[in-house]
Amino acid sequence: MVHLHERPTLAEQMAQVEQACARRGLRLTALRRRVLELVIGHETPVKAYDLLDLIRQERGGAAPPTVYRALDFLLEHGFIHKLESINAFIGCDHLHDDPPGHQPPFLICDGCAQTVELEDSRAAAALAGEARRLGFTPQAQTLEIHGLCSRCGNT
Repeated sequence: MVHLHERPTLAEQMAQVEQACARRGLRLTALRRRVLELVIGHETPVKAYDLLDLIRQERGGAAPPTVYRALDFLLEHGFIHKLESINAFIGCDHLHDDPPGHQPPFLICDGCAQTVELEDSRAAAALAGEARRLGFTPQAQTLEIHGLCSRCGNT
């Protein structure tokens, strides 16, 4: 069974984030780094409270705001994405220098939770263009397509 697309390894993604932080003058603290490693290391999207439980196992009494602040930083700078429909986080497979402009569509399997970030700027541009044509000023965009992956659909 071949996955819909191959993700970069954890080491590759972490190296990309470290380089991006150096270029942008950002501080990747130990906690931010660990939260990012946990998000990227998950096979499927991960919820904030699951991350909090993992951090507490490693660091003791971590409070929810500490994890949420780390997630906010990682989201703001485009290192992770939030999947709104399932309230969970996934690492960004395609780091960009303009993270606020990077709003990819996602395919989310309702069977196994496999999630694929589609690197197709045409879909986001088409939706934003249609919105502008109708007099709407888009400020954010979330496109999540739920269904079954080839593995779950063929069972």
